[in-house]
Amino acid sequence: MSEEGTPYQQRRMVPLVYGAFVLIPLYWLLIISFMTQEEATAGLSFFPKEPTLNNYLYILTDRGWTMGFVNAAIYTTLNVALSLIVAVPAAYAFSRYAFIGDKHLFFWFLASRMTPSAVLFLPLVQLYSEIGLMDRVAGVALAHCLFTVPVAIWILEGFFRQIPIALDETSRVDGRGPVAFARDVLIPVAAPGIGVAAFFCFMASWVELILANALTTTEAKPIIAVLFRAGGPLGFVHLPILCAAGVLTIIPGLAMVYFVRNYLASGLSMGRVGRM
Repeated sequence: MSEEGTPYQQRRMVPLVYGAFVLIPLYWLLIISFMTQEEATAGLSFFPKEPTLNNYLYILTDRGWTMGFVNAAIYTTLNVALSLIVAVPAAYAFSRYAFIGDKHLFFWFLASRMTPSAVLFLPLVQLYSEIGLMDRVAGVALAHCLFTVPVAIWILEGFFRQIPIALDETSRVDGRGPVAFARDVLIPVAAPGIGVAAFFCFMASWVELILANALTTTEAKPIIAVLFRAGGPLGFVHLPILCAAGVLTIIPGLAMVYFVRNYLASGLSMGRVGRM
């Protein structure tokens, strides 16, 4: 029994070690956010001796920090909406119709996602300066679409291929037009895939730094870029304030996972994500 149980116990240790590896930095981020600057820089401490909410109050009452969250929320939401508006009909077309160069175009969509954002920020800065999109949340959302739209198309195309063509034919026989078909049939059936695509678009836009930082200066600065400024009022790096901002930055991602949790389980096992 002991010889058979030992390998099993060793296998159980793998997720425990991995979980600890992932959670310890998050725990450290959390406890430092409740410390004072003096305690955070004094040495190793596994729990704040005098917990305080002043770091969170400072962020929630400082316009620079709060607008960072507002700007990030606006352009991320806009990016998700634009990505799905473009990706849903494009993915449906790729899944239903054959045309010259369709496979090459589909491959190009996916290959374009491999382009580093650092390669694009210089031409985008010049372009945005000319057309007046610099320091605008809409400009950041459009820039992020360069990366999120190809991924959304790639994910959704696999879902639409699994939807029987008979549904399309039945819908046409019933007299539904393209808009009614999309509203009443296609979107409800593909809701898990759309939820997964929205999740990936949201996370990619929320955590992206290079374009968000390069295309904004003051008014549209997102929280991911504000995190890199000196957090303290005197200009030095205030660790507890930065950690508190980091904790607040994680919350929207957790909220997104909560709202799409019903779709993620089935969505990640279907389409191209499930066949990876």
